[in-house]
Amino acid sequence: MTNKTVTAVAAIAAAFSASIPANAADTIPQDQSVKNVVLVHGAFADGSGWKNVYVNLTKRGYRVTIVQNPLTSLEDDVAATKRALERQDGPVILVGHSWGGTLITEAGIDPKVAGLVYVSALSPDAGETTAQQYEGFAAASEFVIETTKDGFGYVSPVKFKAGFAHDVSDAEAAFMSSSQVPINMSAFGTKLENAAWRTKPSWAVIATEDKAFDQAMLIHMAERIKAKITKVSASHALFMTQPKVVADTIDEAAKAVSAKKQ
Repeated sequence: MTNKTVTAVAAIAAAFSASIPANAADTIPQDQSVKNVVLVHGAFADGSGWKNVYVNLTKRGYRVTIVQNPLTSLEDDVAATKRALERQDGPVILVGHSWGGTLITEAGIDPKVAGLVYVSALSPDAGETTAQQYEGFAAASEFVIETTKDGFGYVSPVKFKAGFAHDVSDAEAAFMSSSQVPINMSAFGTKLENAAWRTKPSWAVIATEDKAFDQAMLIHMAERIKAKITKVSASHALFMTQPKVVADTIDEAAKAVSAKKQ
């Protein structure tokens, strides 16, 4: 075999391996019933933060949809999630980060939703507001929200890295702060009509270094909804900084509910 032939074979092999998931054993079985995942972001962010979770899950064979919430009201954000659910061709694992947890709690009663995954996320009950979830817990001193005259909130640029994403580079934190999407603060005072976690199995990934919530609050919420809990050393931005842990939990949820359907 000539050197040119060896080089060509090596190039073909490299291209072929690049098209295979990093761990082919993680590819989901063809007969797995739950193959759809819908990802819902929280306040002060947008759907692009889910990119590495998306990449991980699509390599395994999941069909992943990312919701872009307007963050203008609970009603508007739930409507955005519902639109994404309407486009699914089968059962879904619905995933929410932070404020996104409130949204999946309300929208997750959709019959297509087979399971819920809360990623350092809020989980009010029906008749409760998101704001009520903070009552009785320590204030998040490093997570400072500045409110505009028209009632929208931003995380303080001075406190953004410490409060939201201390485990990313200074440059990335600066970009995240400058590109954050403000939320209408009145949304936190709107009561939910439904609580999907009362009838759907739930999982929770909790960042142990989350500065947006008191740890006791995160544990309390996850235990109240009887979620299977996974803890990971990360900031509130764990949906960006710990994509494999988050993707593994989503995969676990999909496999668990698929097994029950068989």
